[in-house]
Amino acid sequence: MDFSISPVVEDLRIRIAAFVETEILPLEADRSTYDEHGNIRMDLLDGVRAKAKSAGLWTLQLDRPGRPAIGRMGMAVCYEEMNRSIFGPACFNSAAPDDGNMMVLDATATPEQKSTWLTPIETGAVKSAFAMTEPHPGGGSDPSMIQTFAEKQGDRYIVRGRKWFITGAEEASHFILVARTSDDPRHGLTAFLFHKDQPGWRIVRRIGIMGPEEHGGHCELEFDGLEIPVENVLLGEGKGLKVTQIRLGPARLTHCMRWLGLSKRCVEIATAYAAERHGFGVRLADRESIQMMLGELAMGIEIGRLLVMKAAWELDRGGFARKEVSMAKIHVANLLHKAADTAIQINGARGYSTDTVLEWIYRYARQARLVDGADEVHKMVLNRHLEDQGRGFWRWEIGA
Repeated sequence: MDFSISPVVEDLRIRIAAFVETEILPLEADRSTYDEHGNIRMDLLDGVRAKAKSAGLWTLQLDRPGRPAIGRMGMAVCYEEMNRSIFGPACFNSAAPDDGNMMVLDATATPEQKSTWLTPIETGAVKSAFAMTEPHPGGGSDPSMIQTFAEKQGDRYIVRGRKWFITGAEEASHFILVARTSDDPRHGLTAFLFHKDQPGWRIVRRIGIMGPEEHGGHCELEFDGLEIPVENVLLGEGKGLKVTQIRLGPARLTHCMRWLGLSKRCVEIATAYAAERHGFGVRLADRESIQMMLGELAMGIEIGRLLVMKAAWELDRGGFARKEVSMAKIHVANLLHKAADTAIQINGARGYSTDTVLEWIYRYARQARLVDGADEVHKMVLNRHLEDQGRGFWRWEIGA
């Protein structure tokens, strides 16, 4: 693969960096701009989003007429720059879960479904959620365990069951729901579209978590007779597993793109403090132990960038990148936690306080090893590829 980026992507990166510096970081530095869950207040978010739209930096992940198609590799560059700030992704409409929902709708929805369900998310008029994960004994990392059932009755489906840890549900208007429609092991799941105002479902609770939260939190849902018309089936009955595969692979990778930006921010804060802080007559930056800590982080971030770019390259050329995404997800999730932990250690009490965003990133980082598949699940996936491919696991792709 070619590791150079196009002038178009570089121009976007520069403009995103400038926007984050001038429009977003000042808000991040002001504690009054945070909502009660540690995110940017919604009333302020709308104004920043309007500026991002005017600057031509809105919803770059979707290929649209009148603007360049940057692909997954271009997204990696842009998303990393966006997430220099903890508020960044939401301001550019590249935050989860809307990001992954828009991409899967763009790839699988009919023109009519796109007009109704995708366009309002794309413009920022509504927020969305992806309802798949269930409490025990339902499906989590293993979608074959999904128990929420949708029974077809005439021209509609009746849904009953429970979901939980559904990100963004409290603020979402548009939902993608994965439910069981038969016991077929490969074609037993179906993906549906429904609106928050439809009767037959409710939010049981917003589940408290250790870290800061996306807008809309992480909720438990109950379905007790939700009626969904057949025209709101996504991709077709029995295609739910395919929908989840189309969505979750790229979505896992975009998490990694954003986490690299946060990891770099941790190094930035740690490096700046080490350069000015003295102890026992020596600058922290001049101590070999600090240099080793920061050097190791720099290397880890670069490894993460290479893994992400390899996976993005594979997706851009039409591959599934399953093992590449799993490797990136494991490495970058652990890297983010290490970057925040190391930066806090270098900053001492300052890092543990709310004077910097390090404590925010540290609390947020712990979920990275769980969301969209725990580390252990992705390691099992890699082992399956190793068993299937043997020494071919490490093969080089041959060009034309």
